[in-house]
Amino acid sequence: MLKAIDTDLWVAEQPLKYFGLEVGTRMSVIRLTSGKLMVISPIDMDDATINELNQLGEVSYIVVPNLYHHLFVADFKLCYPHAKLWAVSGLERKRPDLQIDYIISDRNIHLIDGVEYLFIQGFNTLDTSGYSPLNECVFFHIKSRTLIVTDTVFHFDKQCSPSTRLIAKLLGGYNQLRPSLLEKFATQNKAKVKCSIQQLLAWDFERVIMAHGSIIEQNGKPQFKAGYEWFLETSL
Repeated sequence: MLKAIDTDLWVAEQPLKYFGLEVGTRMSVIRLTSGKLMVISPIDMDDATINELNQLGEVSYIVVPNLYHHLFVADFKLCYPHAKLWAVSGLERKRPDLQIDYIISDRNIHLIDGVEYLFIQGFNTLDTSGYSPLNECVFFHIKSRTLIVTDTVFHFDKQCSPSTRLIAKLLGGYNQLRPSLLEKFATQNKAKVKCSIQQLLAWDFERVIMAHGSIIEQNGKPQFKAGYEWFLETSL
């Protein structure tokens, strides 16, 4: 079911396990200034959520925001065949079955109908194949002063399961808005990441919505900045 977060901004959540841990996942929905809807990181939809979404407006943009959040996009696109599919660079090779309309790849901030977006350079994650690029695009909903990210930060707190809280503490991320030690270890080109994060910090955001963990409603920007100063081991 959709949950209203602010004017023209909603989320939908569902359970998701990663390496056996329940981390949950979250989809964001923005009503653009044009009245059309942008859906970021689609989840596995049920009929009730689809009906709710249809009542909000026309889904015109479906966004795969990094190389990992693509599991449900094909089924979601079947529900909205006329929507434009946006995806980050590299997904065209990882998912050649998808018909991608727009590939997000350059390092500039772009604007579309009240939403700015930025491709994060140099950020790696650690998976079963070793160090892998995340290739994440992040979004700023200007009207609600909300930063929408996917896997470039997490925020696991007391609302998470005991096992997830334990792992978050071991990886240095419990009750913190930051990447984990795994990403800190995997990311070698921190100069590129720093350049992107400095661009991101030009946005005047208060709230932070991430795919995994609890939403930060207040003071999101200083918490995000502190998390990346820890990650980069430098001031921003």
